[in-house]
Amino acid sequence: MLAELSEWFWQERLWFPKGLGWADLVDRDGRVYAKANDLWVALPIALVFLIVRQIFERTVATPLASLLGVKETVRLKAPHNPTLECYYCNISKTPSQSSIASLCKQTGSSERQIQRWFRRRRNQDRPSLLKKFREASWRFTFYLLAFIAGLASLIDVSTSAILPLYFDTLLPSQYWYYMIELGFYGSLLFSVASDVKRKDFKEQIVHHVATILLISFSWCVNYIRAGTLIMLVHDSSDYFLESAKMFNYAGWRNACNYIFIIFAAVFIVTRLIIFPFWIIYCTWVYPVTIYKPFFGYYFFNGLLMTLQCLHIFWAILIIRIAIRFLTIDDERSDKDETDESEEEEEEAKDKKHSWKNGPMQNGHTVHNNNHRKTE
Repeated sequence: MLAELSEWFWQERLWFPKGLGWADLVDRDGRVYAKANDLWVALPIALVFLIVRQIFERTVATPLASLLGVKETVRLKAPHNPTLECYYCNISKTPSQSSIASLCKQTGSSERQIQRWFRRRRNQDRPSLLKKFREASWRFTFYLLAFIAGLASLIDVSTSAILPLYFDTLLPSQYWYYMIELGFYGSLLFSVASDVKRKDFKEQIVHHVATILLISFSWCVNYIRAGTLIMLVHDSSDYFLESAKMFNYAGWRNACNYIFIIFAAVFIVTRLIIFPFWIIYCTWVYPVTIYKPFFGYYFFNGLLMTLQCLHIFWAILIIRIAIRFLTIDDERSDKDETDESEEEEEEAKDKKHSWKNGPMQNGHTVHNNNHRKTE
């Protein structure tokens, strides 16, 4: 069964146009080509990335956060309440008005106390500022180094070499660039459960999966130069975004805004102009002048179009932020619903209110008719 499935999966008509096949990718005359088995190297690289990330965040990112003045927000914890905790975990994190009324009866708390409990409980689940900074600094470091490595691997490469099935020999720099990129995106999938979850979480998952498939497919059929350019275009703007996040978390608003404007400009030029009108054009239009379309042609360009749809989605968010000239964290990150000062302010109001109206029990004034006023 597995042998039949493997034979069907690797059949040449799926991967190559008519007249070409796996025999054309056999090493000969000093030329070396990519092999599908090489992709297994990315798995241990992904695990190494996970280990290196933990070391980096503890030994580099944390001291850097302290140096830049990243302050950890002290969040008020929601008091232990089994009834509310059960509702929060199993039903909803944002109860409706009718549910709040029902919870008031079950717990003997006031509506305001129920709302405050859920607000504090949601804030407890949100990632801390330090966690966000460490994640951003790790990604900034990788994307910057990956962009430099991508430039180095494209030295003396002609623009015609981005055409699919351009049978050029595989360079050592291209091999390691591919394996490291593939390993990094694999590590992002492994750590997705513990990373900061943003509003575009589902889009990020689709992006990571599409990128891994794109890298793997382009490697197997020797679309190396096209794949290298695609990865380079993506890495060219990502490190600006991550550095802007770092300055935002550190409270350096002006630096954050200026870097974000640079990021927005680079993103739009690379993702909305160069990527669709040069790279996709070369992989979509030129090949059909050489050979008839086949499954691999549609699959490869389908992945590129998936990425392009995500680029358009993110470009809309970026333009909205750039127009309002706000920090990047507003659109993609979940903020605390109220900060510590607002919590303290609310509690001060509650105390003031209870002082004016006498003792409070379950949100209602307790009338004491059993004692007389002493003169």
